[in-house]
Amino acid sequence: MRTYLIRAVLALAVVLAVSGSAAAQSVIRGKVVDAAGKPVEGATVDIQATEANRKAQTKTNRNGEFLQVGLASGRYNITVSKDNLKQVQPATVSQGTPVELTFQLTPTSGLTPEQVKANQEMQVLAQGAIEAMRAGRDDEAIQKFNEILVKVPTCSDCHYNLGVAYSKKQQYAQAEASFMKAVELAPNSGDAYTGLANVYNAQKKFDLAQQASTKASELTAAAGGGGSAEALYNQGVILWNAGKYAEAKVQFESAVKADPNMAMAHYQLGMANLNLGQIPQARESFEAYLKADPNGPKAAEVKVFVQQLPQ
Repeated sequence: MRTYLIRAVLALAVVLAVSGSAAAQSVIRGKVVDAAGKPVEGATVDIQATEANRKAQTKTNRNGEFLQVGLASGRYNITVSKDNLKQVQPATVSQGTPVELTFQLTPTSGLTPEQVKANQEMQVLAQGAIEAMRAGRDDEAIQKFNEILVKVPTCSDCHYNLGVAYSKKQQYAQAEASFMKAVELAPNSGDAYTGLANVYNAQKKFDLAQQASTKASELTAAAGGGGSAEALYNQGVILWNAGKYAEAKVQFESAVKADPNMAMAHYQLGMANLNLGQIPQARESFEAYLKADPNGPKAAEVKVFVQQLPQ
């Protein structure tokens, strides 16, 4: 089972409203750091006058620093943003002394105390859902993920994890609906397509399974992964179940290349070789299985194969 996802739980939509003023200054300079206090390079700094149609924009350097000169006197809002994180601070500019500002970009930067509390509550709920899934308490996990979705309907990873939980309960209609919603919200992620492939494969809907698995592999490759071992393995299983052993072998070979420690891919590759009459290759794959998982669920069966098959 792959690692459970919960990235999008923190993506609460907020509207940042800032007001007030700082001491009078003439030049705005500042520094931007991340949650660990490290400089943030390439952050966008937008400077917008609040009482006139004046604005300026700059970016932070490798040290996370920025400098803006030549501003007319007045009140400004300074917005620093990068990678969907942002923080806003007000400043009042006048001829004389520079403004010194420090920004820290975190998932909660710029939030009100109420919004920070809501995020913390969401994190607790999300962690509880993940722990329930890992412990096999699927009904509890389903309940918690649905509670999150009431507050954050766009949490694609919540829908994905619901699909996983429903799949484990063999509630395939609900699992399919959850994975489809995850695809709708995150169309460029291969995880939900892999989940769909598993659901269709379990129901012997091999054509649909093949389409979903192929899409998962394409998306993973497009993201620079070259095709995930899990997606490739799933494609192999689908082809195997359809009796297409030669084509299945190609997928299993790609899976073990992507992840040499994926024991079940070695096992299935051995079975494919065995069915194709390629005995030396089958023995080699079974030995690789035992090396990857010597006490795995197929270990006893594989040991018999290794003993019986000629070298």
